[in-house]
Amino acid sequence: MFQILKLDSDINFMRWRGPAGILSAILVIVSLALVGVRGLNMGLDFTGGTLVELEFSKSVVASDIRGVLETEGFESATVQAYGSSRDMLVRLPPIEQASAETLNNKITDVLKTQLDDQVIIKRTEFVGPVVGQELMESALLAMVVALISILIYVAFRFEWRLGAGAVAALFHDVSLIFGFYALTQLEFNLTTVAGVLSVIGYSLNDTIVVFDRIRENFRKVRKLGEIAITNASLTQTLSRTLITSLTTLVVLFALYFAGGELLATFSASLIVGVVVGSYSSIYIATTTALALGLTRESLIPEEIEKEGADQQAML
Repeated sequence: MFQILKLDSDINFMRWRGPAGILSAILVIVSLALVGVRGLNMGLDFTGGTLVELEFSKSVVASDIRGVLETEGFESATVQAYGSSRDMLVRLPPIEQASAETLNNKITDVLKTQLDDQVIIKRTEFVGPVVGQELMESALLAMVVALISILIYVAFRFEWRLGAGAVAALFHDVSLIFGFYALTQLEFNLTTVAGVLSVIGYSLNDTIVVFDRIRENFRKVRKLGEIAITNASLTQTLSRTLITSLTTLVVLFALYFAGGELLATFSASLIVGVVVGSYSSIYIATTTALALGLTRESLIPEEIEKEGADQQAML
């Protein structure tokens, strides 16, 4: 039995669809501008080079390490502190005819001589420039294939106005994630790409849940307008959205603060994605569908008369 909608307890989400649309448009434009101006802080996976993780016996300053390395010929070295003030990451661009072992020995000797004689190298990663280019192409291909596959699925799964809303929400979410990484200059690597792909799936799933309820209510409730039915549908799915988002965020924050650097980039993209994905399901996907003229009639399947039905009726 279909549950009767209680209009007096429904949240008027659509009341704020105008301001929300303006805010979203501004955020998307700013995000794209940030990506174009500042760019993304591409990680070693894409740029190639050497990453060295150092542990000092005392607190050190990144600028001091950078200065020492520059005097020894590593002008393009970048130094980043993470965790405690004793842990540092050193990134070096690809250097011709220099193996990872050679670089390790040279960096260790220099830092032991001038900064800390007890410094140790905890790990070293080396990626060649050719491999880095291949990884970047593979990552871009993975995102393109994922988006095309989703577009094909949405085209068959929903009425075209709902499908357009889902696509608009995905574009909104991915744009804001890229803008976030351009603004914060967090490292963008293969782990981050996995996070972006996870966000695409999460956002689409949340949108599908909302659209299924809207479609069900549009077909069964005949005496209410589109805005009232939409508000009622969003209110009905709100508890599910909040519970799913909050429990997911608890896990992601735990990964971000306690999972180490490798998981931090992955969880950061998901944290942003969960927040904007829940928002976009309401104010991007649904609002876009309504703006394109979504009505009850567009969601009611057309009755197809069977061949010979007129003749049987006459008999």
